[in-house]
Amino acid sequence: MTHFARLTRDGLVPETSRPDPARVLRGDPVHTAWPLEDRDGLYCGLWQSTPGAWRVGYSEWEYCHILSGLSVLTEDGKDPVTLRAGDSIVIRPGFSGIWDVVETTLKDYVIRL
Repeated sequence: MTHFARLTRDGLVPETSRPDPARVLRGDPVHTAWPLEDRDGLYCGLWQSTPGAWRVGYSEWEYCHILSGLSVLTEDGKDPVTLRAGDSIVIRPGFSGIWDVVETTLKDYVIRL
């Protein structure tokens, strides 16, 4: 077993899902994830979504880096934040708001429960 891994979609099995229809505000977003790591409450991989907007609520901590696309993340009661390729963010537990994918967005992520 190697102690490092390159974060790429090559060789990873994609998982496809959609947000809960009750949370969707616009469009019919399709999410595809390529999970790389799942151990001891730590998850990482790649995630992509097609355009659409839905309500989100986070109980976990997440770091993500936008690789391509355009999204707008709006925390309840705050100004919208536009996310483009090259942007990195941390979403802390308790975040509640709207994730709006304007152009298909690909990000890498690390989630800690």
